[in-house]
Amino acid sequence: MDLNRFTYKAREAIAAAQNIAARYRHQQLEPEHLLLALLEQEEGLANKLLTRAGVDVKAIKSSLQNFLARQPKIYAGEGTAEQIYLSPRLARVLERAREEAASFKDDFISVEHLLLAILETAQGEVAKIIKQGGLNRNTLLQALQSIRGHQRVTSPDPEETYEALTRYGRDLTEVAAAGKLDPVIGRDEEIRRVIQVLSRRTKNNPVLIGEPGGGKTAIAEGLAQRIAKNDVPEGLKNKRIFSLDMGALLAGAK
Repeated sequence: MDLNRFTYKAREAIAAAQNIAARYRHQQLEPEHLLLALLEQEEGLANKLLTRAGVDVKAIKSSLQNFLARQPKIYAGEGTAEQIYLSPRLARVLERAREEAASFKDDFISVEHLLLAILETAQGEVAKIIKQGGLNRNTLLQALQSIRGHQRVTSPDPEETYEALTRYGRDLTEVAAAGKLDPVIGRDEEIRRVIQVLSRRTKNNPVLIGEPGGGKTAIAEGLAQRIAKNDVPEGLKNKRIFSLDMGALLAGAK
């Protein structure tokens, strides 16, 4: 299979799986090696997805490591390099990952496609470990939706675009729901006016203008508190307000 069709992180995982197989002195590259490689990626998407799906990532990693440590080891003769071959099971995983990418209408095969493929083609020990971990396709897709949204994979580095608002901003509605915002006093009229503008069908972009320290942020926080309490019109319920960190945003664009 053409590795150029895989994202950078997916290629890194496949290369890391080969290293894991070599470390355990295994002759065949199996789905268990690939799953462990995905979970060992620092700040990787696989970890985020499984954590968001409510799965104990450490427990799955431990089960995979214990299983791999028990498998037969191959020792090459002196001066002979150990050859690692792609197993039929992993070949099916990679082919399924290609199909998953096509079903999402994605241009590249990414980490999420590999995870879904491992789930769909799971046989042997990896199937047992996944089942014990409580992971299934529906929970994984729900986690993927919360992180990726409706974005398509159109570049070999798609993870940089996932959860951009979370990485470059602060969710004021989430902070308000946690009770971590101070009460906003004396800004009811401005907040009502912002709600009125946001509720229009057209020309619905309110702009708050004023000197620093004039209370613009307080108005946004007051609106966030009302959304958190459902004290807003139907059209604004369950909406989220983000405060962007322009410094981080500009730094990330360089």
